[in-house]
Amino acid sequence: MNILGIETSCDETAAAVVRGGREIMSSVVASQVERHAVFGGVVPEIASRMHCEAISGVVRKALSDAGLTLDDVDGVAVTAYPGLIGALLVGVNFAKSLGFSAGKPVVPVHHLRGHIASNYLTHPALEPPFLCLVVSGGHTHIVEVTDYTKMHLVGRTRDDAAGECFDKTARTLGLPYPGGLNMDRLADEGDPDAYKFPSPKVEGAPYDFSFSGLKSAVINTIHNKKQRGEEIVPADMAASIRRTVSDILCGRFLLAARDLGYARLAAAGGVAANSLLRRDLADRCAGAGFELYLPDMSLCGDNAAMIASQGYYELLAGNTAGSDLNASASMAI
Repeated sequence: MNILGIETSCDETAAAVVRGGREIMSSVVASQVERHAVFGGVVPEIASRMHCEAISGVVRKALSDAGLTLDDVDGVAVTAYPGLIGALLVGVNFAKSLGFSAGKPVVPVHHLRGHIASNYLTHPALEPPFLCLVVSGGHTHIVEVTDYTKMHLVGRTRDDAAGECFDKTARTLGLPYPGGLNMDRLADEGDPDAYKFPSPKVEGAPYDFSFSGLKSAVINTIHNKKQRGEEIVPADMAASIRRTVSDILCGRFLLAARDLGYARLAAAGGVAANSLLRRDLADRCAGAGFELYLPDMSLCGDNAAMIASQGYYELLAGNTAGSDLNASASMAI
């Protein structure tokens, strides 16, 4: 079964064809990073307009690269939620029009479910149940994946996501967009013990996260040192921030795994590409006897292959949509 996937939840216009939920036949991504870099972050209106300009060509190339036509596709999967509403609407309306004209079922896919599915593309033998840490610019979740389309939220951030913490503190350090990526590179040159930052906890919710206080602590430290004329070593600051965030993520995730009895763990999302987090998860899981699955680096960021993969399982479960499908900026997983 061939699934055409479409992803436009933020600033990547992407299309892909995946066979059987596991085999990538093609994957095309049109990035908007250069356009948004001048603003230091994604401008929703610009993102939506650029999706409109790119989506037709991106879908056409995905089908061409796969050596298929629309007749060879069994379903059109599209990110319907969550994300930037204007950006989502471009993909949803394009997918609905394409599905209606070609007589193909349209399959709405939750963006975070898609990120989790990136592990199926990297590890064809991986099957539920497992526990997954989903970390991105907008979300930080611990999710029980009991089946391909049945998931339960175990832990979540109460305020900022880990990726947002990286991006905002990177901007304060004067690093270019995308902040998280550039901070990760700079951190390799620094001392992770140079600065001490708090590790906030949520009372009564041991698996939940809170990164707002950490973000504020970092920003205040930078501003106070500048006002006193004290030297700030950006590499040391980046390394210290990265170490603190990784410790928080790994600590809560492995605690949840032990308490809930999971031996098979996975990670997903843009922050899953963070080099220290990947190393820490691998080391700690090996030491604790957990089996760890990480998506290929190329599949950590937003892409349509993960949407097509999850779309395959949603289609098998009968989760299709009609012409009344609408996008939503927020939606529980």
